[in-house]
Amino acid sequence: MSSDPRTVGDVMTQTVVAVSRTAPYKEIAKTLAEWKVSAVPVLEGEGRVIGVVSEADLLPKEEFKDRDPSRWEQLRQIDDLVKAGAKTAEDLMSTPAVTVHPRATVAEAARVMARKGVKRLPVVDDEGKLTGIISRADLLKVYLRDDEDIAQEVRKDVIGRLFRNRRPTVEVQVAEGVVTLSGRLEDPALVPLMARLVRAVDGVVNVELQLTDPAPRSRIPDPPVVGPQF
Repeated sequence: MSSDPRTVGDVMTQTVVAVSRTAPYKEIAKTLAEWKVSAVPVLEGEGRVIGVVSEADLLPKEEFKDRDPSRWEQLRQIDDLVKAGAKTAEDLMSTPAVTVHPRATVAEAARVMARKGVKRLPVVDDEGKLTGIISRADLLKVYLRDDEDIAQEVRKDVIGRLFRNRRPTVEVQVAEGVVTLSGRLEDPALVPLMARLVRAVDGVVNVELQLTDPAPRSRIPDPPVVGPQF
């Protein structure tokens, strides 16, 4: 079993629907509906991603179709007004596209989605060509791992490495993705490191610590002080 973090390439969907920059509005709306997706990459040339069109990009046309925008909307919603009059993907798309590389970790992709407020990311190679797409649902696939599978990885790649060349004093149990570490730990300073390493394992929901300090060693009493005899 590999201890490397799961990457975007491991969980992405390789079959991707996309449109060209000249795709008309109705074709885009039809594509979204037929494929049951909320956004599509826009391609040019030999598959290079130049933008993304989402349902949100299509909505301004509906918003302003039966009325003229107010003065405030003209000042504040310039982009929406442009999209309301758009006819093709080139005018509708958000650009540059927010993308991710197949070698990026699942955690890195999740951070990009959260930071950019998007639900899916086109996956591109070193030349910017589309190779797949990753959605929020794909990111959650890591939590489908079997509990025993997670436990074996924690025992081997976390506990085994921290207790290299000596017998581990920490036991690992996993239930519904929650890892419980119990036993004794000689060095309490290792607790934060151990917890962090376990949380980094794919599929771990949380970490519970039931660790105790080693039994205190018996202290040999100091010899009595012998003073002058009177």
